[in-house]
Amino acid sequence: MTRYEGDPAFRVPAIKREHQVPEFIAGAPLHNEEMDKGTSKIISRAPTVLEDGSLYVDFEDGDMRNPVNFSPRRKWAITINACVFTSIVAAAVSSYTMGYSSMIRDLNCTLFQATLGFSVYTIGFALVPLVTSSFSEEFGRFPFYIVSSFMFVLTEMMIALAPNIQTVIVARAVGGCFGSTGAALVAGSIADIWLPHQRGFPMSLFALAVIASSGLGPMVAGWIEANPSLQWRWIHWIHAIVSGACSIPMLFVLTETRSTVILARIARQARKDTGDGRYRARSEIDKPCFMSMVATSCTRPLILLFTEPIIQGFSLWISFVWGVLFFLLDSVSSEFKDIYGFGVGETGSVFVTIAIGSLLGYLANIYGERLYKKHIHRKGPEARLYIACVASIFFPIGMLIFAWTARADIPWIVPMIGLTLFMTSAFILYQVVFIYLADCYGPYASSALAGQSLCRNTLATVFPLYTSRMNDLLTYKWAGTVFALIAAIMIPIPYIFFFYGSRMRKCSPVSRKILEFEVEQKNPDSEKL
Repeated sequence: MTRYEGDPAFRVPAIKREHQVPEFIAGAPLHNEEMDKGTSKIISRAPTVLEDGSLYVDFEDGDMRNPVNFSPRRKWAITINACVFTSIVAAAVSSYTMGYSSMIRDLNCTLFQATLGFSVYTIGFALVPLVTSSFSEEFGRFPFYIVSSFMFVLTEMMIALAPNIQTVIVARAVGGCFGSTGAALVAGSIADIWLPHQRGFPMSLFALAVIASSGLGPMVAGWIEANPSLQWRWIHWIHAIVSGACSIPMLFVLTETRSTVILARIARQARKDTGDGRYRARSEIDKPCFMSMVATSCTRPLILLFTEPIIQGFSLWISFVWGVLFFLLDSVSSEFKDIYGFGVGETGSVFVTIAIGSLLGYLANIYGERLYKKHIHRKGPEARLYIACVASIFFPIGMLIFAWTARADIPWIVPMIGLTLFMTSAFILYQVVFIYLADCYGPYASSALAGQSLCRNTLATVFPLYTSRMNDLLTYKWAGTVFALIAAIMIPIPYIFFFYGSRMRKCSPVSRKILEFEVEQKNPDSEKL
C-alpha cells in the first residue's frame, strides 16, 4: 500500500492467474516509512504485489476519490447542477418555436426556413454524442461539461444577434452540438456516482429536467413573443443569461466522475512522485494510439447499436416517442390557434401539459422504483420495466384522446387531458430507457445511450419537417391517429424485454464482459494472496 501525504491511499490488488506467480516488491517492508531523498514527502510502504511487471493502482475500500464513494451531498450537488444545465438546453429546443411569427417577419424568411432552425438543433444531439460520450469515457467528463456550457451561451447570443435566417440556422446547429452534452453525459455521470439500486431517483430527476423543461420553455416563451417589445430575440437573450448564470457554478460544483480517468491520474502522479515507471492504472495497459482511440470512441456507440438487440429495441421505441413529441411541439400551437382561436401567449400555456405530464410520470416512477427494489433480486435489471409495460398501453390512448377531441365543439380542456396522458407515458418511457440501459451497460452506459440518442434525435430532426404538410393532407385528427396506431403496434416491446431480456444479455459478449468487470470491481481481493 503506498500512501502520499495528505492523500487517501491507493492500493494495488493482486489477481492470481494460472500461469502467474505474484511476487512482492523488494525493498517494500511492512508498514515501514522511508524519507525520499531530497524531499520532505513521506512515503508509507506496505506489501505491494507485482503483476505482469506492473504495479496496478486501484481504489481502497471507502476511498473518497472513488466517485461511488462521494458523499451524498456531493453526489446530489453534481446531479442537480448537471440536470439544471440539461433543463436549460431542453427549454431552448422547444421555446424556439414560439418565436416563429416575429422571426419570419423580422428576417423575411419562410415558415419552412424557420422550422429548419428547429430541426437542425437535434442533429447535434444525434451525432455529437457519438464522439463526446465515448471520449468522456476515455478522457473524462468534466472538460466536456465546462467547454459545452460556455459555448452554448455563445450560440444563444449568436441567435439573438442574427441578421438573417441563415445565421440562425447555423447557430442552432452549433448550439445543438454543444447542448447535446447535457443529454448525453448526464446519464453517464449518474451511472458513475450512483450504484444501480440508487439510480432510480437521480435518473427520474434527469428525465424530469429534460421533459418538463420542454414544456416550461415554450410556456414562458409564448408570453415573451406576445410582448411586442421583446419577441423572438429576447427569447434567446433570456436563454443566454440563464445558461451563463448556470455555467459559473459548474466550474466549482462539477468534478471528474469517470473512475478509470481518476485512477490513470493517480498512477501518473505515483510515477512522478516515486520515479517508478511500473505504476499503472489498468486502463493504461495495452492502451492504443490516439487515432485508434478516436476510431474506437466514435464507433463504439454504433457497434453497440447494431449488435445489441436490447439497445436496438429500445432505440426504435424511444425514437418513435421522441419523434412524435417533436411533431407535437411544432404543431400544437397552430392546432389550438386554428381550432380554438388561441393567441400566441395562450398557445404557449398549452405546453404546461408537458410539465404536468412529466410530474405525473415522475410520481409514477417513484412507485416503479419501489417495484424495482422489491423484484430486483428475482428479475435483475428487467425489474425496471414493470411501469414501462403499463405506460406502453396508455401512450397510444393519450394520443387518440388528443387526436379525436381537438374539435371546436369539444372544450379545449379535453384534448389537453389527452396531451397530459401522452406526456405522462412518454416521460415514463424516456426515463425507463435511460436507467435500464445504464443498468445493463454500466461502464459503457454513455456509449449505449449515445447509440439510442442517434436514432431518437434523427427522428426528432425529421418529424417536424413534414408536420405542416402531414396535417394539411390528413388533418390534425388523422395525423394523430396514424401515430397512435403505430404506438399500439409497439406495445409488445417492453414485454419482450421484460420476459426475455436476461436471456438476451447472457447471449451478448458485451454484456458478459461488463458482468465480469462488475464482479471484479465488487470482489477485487477475492483471490488476493
